[in-house]
Amino acid sequence: MRSPTCSSLLLALITGAGVILAACSVPEPASPPQKVETTASVAEPQALPPPPPVPPLPVAQPMADAVAQAAPAKPTEEARAYQQKSVKGAMTSAPAPLPSVALNQSYAAGAAFRVMPAQPEDRENYGHYDSNPVQRVAESPVSTFSIDVDTGSYANVRRFLNAGSLPPADAVRVEELVNYFDYDYAPPRELNTPFAVHTEMAPTPWNPKTHLLQVGIQGWKPQGKMPPSNLVFLVDVSGSMLEPDKLPLVKASLKLLAHQMGHEDRISLVVYAGNTGVVLEPTPGDDTAKIDAALDRLEAGGSTNGGAGIRLAYQVAQQAFVKGGNNRVLLATDGDFNVGTTSFEALLDLVKERRKSGIALTTLGVGTGNYNDRLMEQLADAGDGNYAYLDSLKEAQKALVEQRAATLLTIARDVKIQVEFNPALVSEYRLIGYEDRLLKREDFNNDKVDAGDIGAGHRVTALYEVTLAGSGGERIDPLRYGQSAATAARGDELAFLRLRYKRPQDGMDASSRLIEQPILKSRIESADAATPAFRLAAAVAGYGQLLRGGSYTNGFGYAEVVRLARAARGDDAQGYAGEFVQLAQMADSLGTKQARADVKAVRQEE
Repeated sequence: MRSPTCSSLLLALITGAGVILAACSVPEPASPPQKVETTASVAEPQALPPPPPVPPLPVAQPMADAVAQAAPAKPTEEARAYQQKSVKGAMTSAPAPLPSVALNQSYAAGAAFRVMPAQPEDRENYGHYDSNPVQRVAESPVSTFSIDVDTGSYANVRRFLNAGSLPPADAVRVEELVNYFDYDYAPPRELNTPFAVHTEMAPTPWNPKTHLLQVGIQGWKPQGKMPPSNLVFLVDVSGSMLEPDKLPLVKASLKLLAHQMGHEDRISLVVYAGNTGVVLEPTPGDDTAKIDAALDRLEAGGSTNGGAGIRLAYQVAQQAFVKGGNNRVLLATDGDFNVGTTSFEALLDLVKERRKSGIALTTLGVGTGNYNDRLMEQLADAGDGNYAYLDSLKEAQKALVEQRAATLLTIARDVKIQVEFNPALVSEYRLIGYEDRLLKREDFNNDKVDAGDIGAGHRVTALYEVTLAGSGGERIDPLRYGQSAATAARGDELAFLRLRYKRPQDGMDASSRLIEQPILKSRIESADAATPAFRLAAAVAGYGQLLRGGSYTNGFGYAEVVRLARAARGDDAQGYAGEFVQLAQMADSLGTKQARADVKAVRQEE
């Protein structure tokens, strides 16, 4: 009897995400036909049934091309053994899938592959900061930090939630979430003082044994025409900017800003990829057709030499420098620098050196998957500018149109806050947020130490969780050999607030100015008497802390955040507070989903 040709179906690589079906044909053995003797105790050999047909699927072209080039497979030892046993009738069922048999040409030509979808790129980069700890006033009565007007973290967190996932804890900077909102602080009464200071204190929503101290700063709001601006749009056109939420969004966003400018303003356009270039020389701001056409010509491709782009943008800004005006580079990128100057520290040093020329740097972050939040936030800080993340054209409208004066016009430089707590009335405190803005105590009076700037109309909010002496809310045991708090000479003062700032018109080497005011215990409000602004800020702070893990929020959850925010919405003309409520609800749902998944994983491991 001639040995039959054996055709078998291969393969079984089954995973939870997809199935790859492959088949092979074992060639006719080279040996001549041979007869097989049988005995009465051995059943007549029967040919194995042919494999079931594979339903046709669309072929993934790249994989099909690779398979078409594969050489015919040589039969493995397992295949030969199976063939011999089949002929002798020793096996009556198909064997288990063979471990490795190459795909043959006939299968590549006629069969198909079910290809697993590519996983989204995840190279996002965030700076790590531990949440500020509780401080005992008897041991550390003074808190010093730089103000922060950035709001990029809020929009970035929103991007994660809208995509159906909780953000990484390091993506959440609580102060940027809080500062996203306008708390309707009263502006300063006199132009000579660029901002007004407001304080409010009431019980903490997540801990009835502590109080929340709110320190608010409202910048002067300009009336009438703004000083002329010299703006350089520095746009990343590398290959990583191809996605719709990157270069197309940047182009549309910059058009919104350009359409707000006037004849006395100047706009330039510099691009960078592997190389850099000037696409638009300084152009009057009202020549919108020319500016729009230059933006429309931008296309993405190539590597990313961000360092060279920054140098060229500063050179262009210096050439068109407007004395007494607003000179600024606006960097729009995903932050994925991969050629030229790529060192984080070297890029910061570059920007710090160039800010001495009086040209500020604002960063506009875009994109997902490879987004470098750490670099974008720190570049803006080093460049005496501000940082915004654009997850939509609506956010661009807010940052570049509604808040144009705050984004472009600086009214106070190197603004520092220092709070000294009275140990006779306060036992503990904790600064919520500002982890990457902390300063040494001696830095407060050192005008050489850089700090944050405030734009026209900007507002800044800082929150302290404070434990009053004798309240029973203390988290830290007193030192056994520490000195007991002395009787306060200023009995009603809970704390003393100091602020330092420099006026831009006084020059880069100007001396700072000082504002001081006490914070009185008699001004503490009840929870019901707290203002809507206070309650909204507390709700946002609670939300941010929950997203970072909620180490100090006790049983306070997203449901409590929603209730607190709804009661504090007020007029909400732009709908930002209403959107915040929806984000908190999504975070609650996603957190519940993640908790259930974690429980299921633990049970499966058991």
